[in-house]
Amino acid sequence: MQTPSIPVIAIDGPTASGKGTVAHRVALQLGFHYLDSGALYRLTALSAIRHQVLLTDEHALAKLAEKLPCRFSGDQVWLANENVTSAIRAEEVGNTASKIAALPTVRHALVGLQLGFRMPPGLVADGRDMGTVIFPHATLKVFLTASVEARAERRYKQLIDKGFSANMQDLLKDLRERDARDSNRAIAPLKPAEGAHILDTSHMTADEAVEQVLRWYAAVKKHA
Repeated sequence: MQTPSIPVIAIDGPTASGKGTVAHRVALQLGFHYLDSGALYRLTALSAIRHQVLLTDEHALAKLAEKLPCRFSGDQVWLANENVTSAIRAEEVGNTASKIAALPTVRHALVGLQLGFRMPPGLVADGRDMGTVIFPHATLKVFLTASVEARAERRYKQLIDKGFSANMQDLLKDLRERDARDSNRAIAPLKPAEGAHILDTSHMTADEAVEQVLRWYAAVKKHA
């Protein structure tokens, strides 16, 4: 159902800014649906790696994206009947996803899938172009950011906790490259949406960030 009456909170930001954690917790607090749009690109990347689809074959990548048999269940991500929550967080998948996300045909193929997550009673969507492209009329737009050092430290802890190997210098390099790629791509570049609230989480806990987003949403509803 696509109607303006269904509220959307769009939370955008660079890799490891904390937007996924914050968006998921805000959705839980409000009883809203949750869309991790980055997971859709990671799922496409994982499928491409598994099917040995070349990153230069834009048409084949778009077909993979268009027919993704995916679903979200709580904080679990499923591809067909396989739980790939951990698999899509591997650095190879993340780097491939960032490259795939720069391809116009892939982004176009995923638009309908993303819009379909807007259902009653509301949606919290996180990504890089939720407020600028997918939900430009979102009820609340937030741009989460953090220093590259703080983000690298978070990513390092995430990977180690999940049993992946990680190197801090490699992570810093990868994050800087991803930031440049995401911000400078021709289609849907990473940037704050018009009217977005900017939230720097470098020195904030996830709980503090969630509370701030909820306060902003309460203020928007009050003045609606």
